Amino acid sequence: MIEVLVVDDDIRVAKVNAAYVEKVPGFQVAGVVHSAVEALRQLETLPRVDLVLMDHYLPDRTGLEVVQEMRRRGLQADVIMVTAARDVTTVQAAMRHGALQYLVKPFAFGGLRTKLEAYAELRRTLDGGGEAEQAEVDRIFGALSASGEPDLPKGHSATTTELVRRALMSADGPLSAQEIAERTGLSRQTAQRYLKLLERTGRATLTLKYGEAGRPEHRYVWATRA
Repeated sequence: MIEVLVVDDDIRVAKVNAAYVEKVPGFQVAGVVHSAVEALRQLETLPRVDLVLMDHYLPDRTGLEVVQEMRRRGLQADVIMVTAARDVTTVQAAMRHGALQYLVKPFAFGGLRTKLEAYAELRRTLDGGGEAEQAEVDRIFGALSASGEPDLPKGHSATTTELVRRALMSADGPLSAQEIAERTGLSRQTAQRYLKLLERTGRATLTLKYGEAGRPEHRYVWATRA
């Protein structure tokens, strides 16, 4: 069983999230807490915590500060941010501090279930040990990000889709295919192809920027920022 610590300042929401966790086969709740200090205490004292569902807005510290303190103390539980914080700065900071996923409130049971199922698949892959070929590495890195997404068209990689998604989400404004290419190391043609895919599936929004010659430049922004 995968042991989960639920951290949320709202007692009602924490109870709902814990109930969701218990409904997913292979998962059980190790504890439910409502503050940063309680979260760190439980992580230090519970026999085992594999995964933390971490709210960002806690009464004493932010969830990201808790994650930083976890790593400073050598606490290696994985983290999925489960929070109403949707500003890009917080999302980017969560990525940099090692959060495996980011689930924005409010969400239904299905939203959390897909993240947990993907996490379980990731654990099974990593627990196999040994060495990994590139295809296996791609599958490991794409496991969580690809979960719950629509099936990709033939010739599209979940890992590359995630690379472009992260570049868009961390940007301060709309980006062109060339700018995405420079940030990700992809070719401009590949960046353009994946941007069009994200636009078609409603996850990115196309904007036009007109230059001096009057010819519009296609620029893309992550849909939640449009």
